[in-house]
Amino acid sequence: MLVTASTVMDSPGNVRFFVEANLASGVDHMLVFLDAPQEPGQQEVAAMLDAERRVTCIRTGRKQWWTDGRPSGLNDRQRMNANWARALLEPFGWAEWLFHIDGDEVARLDRDAIAEVPAEADAIWLPPWEAVSQPDPDTRPTRFKRLLDEDDLTLLHVLEAIREPTNQAYFHGHVMGKSGIRPRSGHALSLHGALTADGDRLERHEDPRLGVLHYDAVSGEEFVRKWQALARAGHARYRKSRQPMARALRTLIAKDLPEEVRARHLRRIYDLTTRDDVDLLGELGLLLELDPLTDPLPARPLADDDARALAARVEELRAVPKHGFHVADKVADKAREAGAGRAARDAGRKLRRLTGRS
Repeated sequence: MLVTASTVMDSPGNVRFFVEANLASGVDHMLVFLDAPQEPGQQEVAAMLDAERRVTCIRTGRKQWWTDGRPSGLNDRQRMNANWARALLEPFGWAEWLFHIDGDEVARLDRDAIAEVPAEADAIWLPPWEAVSQPDPDTRPTRFKRLLDEDDLTLLHVLEAIREPTNQAYFHGHVMGKSGIRPRSGHALSLHGALTADGDRLERHEDPRLGVLHYDAVSGEEFVRKWQALARAGHARYRKSRQPMARALRTLIAKDLPEEVRARHLRRIYDLTTRDDVDLLGELGLLLELDPLTDPLPARPLADDDARALAARVEELRAVPKHGFHVADKVADKAREAGAGRAARDAGRKLRRLTGRS
């Protein structure tokens, strides 16, 4: 069976779509960690999740869940929850794969493609397909951007559709995709990658039939809602090109401004940074048409005995300290350290120039 793990705080409507779309797209069972179960609307979300047989809803309260202290960073909480989920599933033979996805993502898991993964492969890559963003769409988008080659990126750059010919400029969200691992392999999950228990990156199996739909900011309204929620969720890491926007949004949200003023400038940031030229992309043949709720795959729910065993193990592991489930990505950490070193050297050189010292 194919299982996902996700740390979520979202509206009941968005969570309902998230669950229905994933279960229609090949996921057999979902482990959903409610990141802020006491926030407004989250009790309704929890009740909805509890009513779905193919979902295990886990409330991550400060005392009952984070017994050794709740991490302030959202990314840290996501990693710990995902690797706790791997430990949860490890004894169960029916748990073939565990994928770490976000609450605005849908794992497109072609079951034939999964069945063809070589036995020696312990990790799978899901490349990102990003939903287009329009200011006021009538419905949830069904057109998606895919990662482009250098020729198409150069074309969009010359047409002034993107600021530079890179997928990082083309996509508003991540370009790293998501990963799945075999729970019994002993390996670990990061936000996007698959790791050994020691933090080394694993080689991942790839198949064009597999991917993850990312509904990063599908409208101006959703862009505003998402970033206001992220501002309350604690520190999160963003790639370098998105850091100025993230900082500007946090600054704007924190200011004591009339609501209509804040909303107007949030919408302006959306128009400048996230709105897609959907007509242009469509004319150039760069968009995929996908609706995860069309032609849903047959449901494969857990057998009653397996469901009871899973619920019992959730209770068994609930109070286990969670910080031990954070597995650091050695490659990413080295890159951050190198970047910090370069920044310190650059600052030192600048200071010496200003003070006239050699």
